[in-house]
Amino acid sequence: MNTPKGIVAYATYLPRHRLRHADLGAALGTGGGTGSRVAASFDEDSTTLGIEAARRLPRGGERPGAIFFATTSPAYLDKTNAAAVHAALGLGADGFAVDLAGSARSGTGALLAAAASGGLAVLADVRTGLPGSADERDGADGAAAFLFGDPDEAIAEIVARVSVTAEFLDRWRTPDEPAARRWEERFGLESYLPLVTEAGRRALAEADVAVPDHVVLSSPNPLVARRGAALFPARVPAGRTPGHAGAADVGLSLAEVLDRAAPGETVLLLAAVDGCDALVLRATDRIEGGRQAHPISAQLAAGRDVSYTAYLTWRGLLDREAPRRPEPEVAAGPPSARSQAWKFAFTGSRCRGCGFVHLPPARVCKGCGAVDEMEPRPLSGVRGTVVTFTADRLAYSPSPPLIDVVVDFDGGGRYTMELADAAPDEVEIGMRVETTFRRLHTTQGVHNYFWKARPVEDER
Repeated sequence: MNTPKGIVAYATYLPRHRLRHADLGAALGTGGGTGSRVAASFDEDSTTLGIEAARRLPRGGERPGAIFFATTSPAYLDKTNAAAVHAALGLGADGFAVDLAGSARSGTGALLAAAASGGLAVLADVRTGLPGSADERDGADGAAAFLFGDPDEAIAEIVARVSVTAEFLDRWRTPDEPAARRWEERFGLESYLPLVTEAGRRALAEADVAVPDHVVLSSPNPLVARRGAALFPARVPAGRTPGHAGAADVGLSLAEVLDRAAPGETVLLLAAVDGCDALVLRATDRIEGGRQAHPISAQLAAGRDVSYTAYLTWRGLLDREAPRRPEPEVAAGPPSARSQAWKFAFTGSRCRGCGFVHLPPARVCKGCGAVDEMEPRPLSGVRGTVVTFTADRLAYSPSPPLIDVVVDFDGGGRYTMELADAAPDEVEIGMRVETTFRRLHTTQGVHNYFWKARPVEDER
């Protein structure tokens, strides 16, 4: 095995909306029980989720030379979604960006590709199941990002890796279908367990580890996920994860362990998808200072409820009458390309003479009138304060009313933005907000991405 790079940083993002199992069961007459499902909002897709996870990585350090974007729910086909991630991170033109899409196994593929090259693995998925399905109830939406780099800077290193591959019909979806189909779960269980056993034992032997401290098994087959992990006892009990999140699941599961692992502890990571990939990782002495700022346990504890009918509408599974207003215009290619730094990286301009910050960027300063005396002013990571707002019940929106807020950014700059993840009665003047990359609308198959504001939870 040749994996010269280690994980130097990681971060995850779970959307704020929660679909309560009780509401789901009441609507379908099946009984719901307790708990909830993490659900992406109407303006989130796998691209925006992946960007939110990657933005949470610590700033500074080396820029990733490559981005490997894994998902089973790509926002575009015939177009590289990783390019939008690359642009939103403000990485300029240098570097390689590629999608690994279609199967949950692409999550492991992105991790291994980034480990081999020292790049950034971004794993993101919006998991859609038909009403009443296990995917709908027990699935999850989310994203995880892992930056690989110098082994001396690593918080975790891969010490062994074994992969086995098998072709059998357990789960599938044609490109035009909204949700996957599955064969009887016990057939998948009988096919997967020997593969998990072989890959896990060989990886542990290669790493010279008798009993791992942590064991994670990720599989879209729920029987395999429940019973397969029992094949390899762990010293530390498993933590809570949001549910199977497609290509992002293996990343979210690994991140949850890194949130808790002590220096020197080992992790057996098993991904049973069309075979089994087994990785043994070891946390380094740098893990204590390298944990993500928002652990998965805290992200799971937060959230706001969404009704089942709204959830179905957002997923396109409930065809409701559209707002009786003209649809937004198509986002044209040429202006989007010309304003890439503004549109994708939310970069304004700051006058070198008087310091006035312009949003969007301008050539002529509104403060002192200087011409072409601007420098870039990135604002995607800057928080701000709401100075006024309005709830527009006439504007086109898949989730009315549309809330517009005027934001004064810390350090200068004022802009009017749409507010995400909030209702009108939750907005107030003086509320602290942060930026989030979202999809404004989709017209004629073109996703118009831009930045919105959302409430800051940790300043409330």
